[in-house]
Amino acid sequence: MRVIGIDPGLRNLGWGVIDVAGSRLVHVANGICHSDGGDGDLAARLLSLHAQLTEVLRDWQPEAAAVEHTFVNKDAVATLKLGQARGIALLVPAQFGLAVGEYAPNAVKKTVVGVGHAAKVQVDHMVRLHLPGVKIAGPDAADALAVAICHAHHLQSSGRLAAALRAAE
Repeated sequence: MRVIGIDPGLRNLGWGVIDVAGSRLVHVANGICHSDGGDGDLAARLLSLHAQLTEVLRDWQPEAAAVEHTFVNKDAVATLKLGQARGIALLVPAQFGLAVGEYAPNAVKKTVVGVGHAAKVQVDHMVRLHLPGVKIAGPDAADALAVAICHAHHLQSSGRLAAALRAAE
């Protein structure tokens, strides 16, 4: 199964694609969609992110998607703008017919690193251990790959649970 993880951001939207075969994870691609913040036109920036992320999904054709939840910070305007970028991150996979898993940052870190309050450098390190030889485009792409890994683990767990329930019937 091919999984895309998305780390939403208005300026930098990270994405990472992995293939999952049983317990084996293989890196496929990763990158960062950059919105043009030149004149501050929010609609144009969102359109740019939509177009770029649509191209990513068209190119890599994932079968499952996951997006990281955003956290609320003290700046309400910045939080609202980030939420709109997150809307793009949810919308594009839905346009491709994919169900989208959503994970809190602490859940992603707990799954990938083993602790929910891990630093970015620890997430990057563990992503590299899970995906040997990966060349990561930047911190946002590393976070997106972590989201994809988290979703893969959750899909595997739910698949095993469903199989066990079927066997118990």
